Formats: sequence, structure tokens, C-alpha cells
Amino acid sequence: MFRDSPAFSGYSVDDVDAAKRFYRDTLGLEIEDAMGGVGLTFKNGHRVFIYPKGEAHQPATFTVLDFPVDDINAAVDWLTSRGVTMERYEGMDQDERGISRPPSPDYGPEICWFKDPAGNIIAVLKQ
Repeated sequence: MFRDSPAFSGYSVDDVDAAKRFYRDTLGLEIEDAMGGVGLTFKNGHRVFIYPKGEAHQPATFTVLDFPVDDINAAVDWLTSRGVTMERYEGMDQDERGISRPPSPDYGPEICWFKDPAGNIIAVLKQ
């Protein structure tokens, strides 16, 4: 029944206007107004709906959106040049850019995290 559904994922924010500015102006994504929130559609067809929850919003404590990239160093440099701060996590071995670089691909990809204005966690990872 759901195999052919055009499924999408979503998460909440406390300020839709701040989300629009961040995803459009800071991350450079094309956004659309969608059901009172923000719609994102990616090259692979994946869609994300960012919906308003106001004061009831609680930031996700897990990664809500992943951006696979070929050059993680360039991606992080670009993000930081746009005012984005990479998150640092206790117990994670992260370099000066905030990138965790596992000893081999068997341990996972090179990855780092940042937050949107609502505190939701977003990741950049080497594909």
C-alpha cells in the first residue's frame, strides 16, 4: 500500500520565518511555503516538511537531516563562512573543523553536525 506513496519526512521549528531564512539564505536551498511551514525538495526527490510548533517545539536530540557531500572540508569551510557553527560532542574525536574522522570506513563516514535556528541537528557527511 505505501510502496508507491510519495512519502516525506518532517520536523518542527519554533519560528517558521527564521527557518525560511536559514534554509534559504544560509544553506542556499530552494524553499517553498507549504501548509503553514517550509517545504524542501532535494535533487533526489526527497521532500522535507518543516512545520511550526511555536513554544511547544522541542529540538530534536538526533540528526533530522543529512547532507552527503564529496568534499566535507569544503562543505564545512563554506558553512562556517556563512556563520554556521559546528557542534562539538563530548567523547567524540573531532578535528579543528568539528569533523569526526573515524579510523576506517568500517566505523562510519567522516561527519560533523550543526543546528538550525530551532536547535534541530543537521549533519554533513562524506559520501
